[in-house]
Amino acid sequence: MVTTASPSRRARRGSGAVTLHDVARLAGVAPITASRAVNTPERVSEDVLKRVNEAIASTGYVPNRLAGSLASTRSRLVAAVVPTLSGPIFLATVQALTDALAAQGYQLMLGQTGYAGSREDDLLDAIIGRRPDGIVLTGVMHSAESRRRLEASGIPVVETWDLTDQPVDMLVGFSHVEVGRQVAAFFHARGRRAWALVSGDDERARRRRTAFEASAQALGVGPVLAKVVPSPTTLGMGRAALVELLASGQAVDAVFCSSDLLALGVMTEARARGIDVPGQLAVLGFGDIDFAADLHPALSTVRIHPDLVGQRAAAFIVARAEGRTVSEKIVDIGFTIVERAST
Repeated sequence: MVTTASPSRRARRGSGAVTLHDVARLAGVAPITASRAVNTPERVSEDVLKRVNEAIASTGYVPNRLAGSLASTRSRLVAAVVPTLSGPIFLATVQALTDALAAQGYQLMLGQTGYAGSREDDLLDAIIGRRPDGIVLTGVMHSAESRRRLEASGIPVVETWDLTDQPVDMLVGFSHVEVGRQVAAFFHARGRRAWALVSGDDERARRRRTAFEASAQALGVGPVLAKVVPSPTTLGMGRAALVELLASGQAVDAVFCSSDLLALGVMTEARARGIDVPGQLAVLGFGDIDFAADLHPALSTVRIHPDLVGQRAAAFIVARAEGRTVSEKIVDIGFTIVERAST
């Protein structure tokens, strides 16, 4: 007696995956017809499409999109690289990017680098080798080797969350230096003269910090009392930082924080010590994440429009992937200092 194995069982004996030939056999059509049903369903009859779809559902077959992209040079995948997923500020950009790409038939593949350049190098190697239709990066500070590989790949690249006149390809961002300058002007205009800064140690926060300190000197404000903490930053780091700032013995009447979480930590510690915010201490954050307006007192902060970053980056990638020319390759979306009760 001869037993005929099912398509899925035969496939598992070999590669471990159900193949398009298995689907075609089960649907009773030629492999080329099954391929058309998967990739160009408008080219087959309703009856054939129904049989192929039933075979796919029965076997659990997943089409090999990479194989199809080799012929079309289109993967319909976009890779995004962010330093961390623990920060809500980056999640807002990722969500906007995901939604905007999905509306155009693209899927987002997400990678997390941390704040170490070597991890970005390794991740970019893996991404470029998979030939996505586009790559969205956080920041503009990449190693020379990664920049060469990105430029040589021919893959559309959008750098975000920063500003430079020499992007790898396209850019959607804002100036961290200008953020530092404008926050300094903001404090000075409100009569604050004893400034402190609590900042993460990543490159973008460093540039905000440097510009803030330089502006303080130019405005005749005494040296800024600074506490630098590891990125990604947390509420607890903000509390501990204010403890150290106060222990220095120097007067402080305004604190600029490199994230809203740090600012929340500073405000929490101030309340625990009976320090009035904003009467004795003005606090200003960065990011304008969801809780900022609902705190008591409501947190003044720098709003940087993460949803707009994601939407514009997606538009750039889709345009280039579809062969359209992008005339304006650098977009400065700017930022806004939102004044609330904490200042």
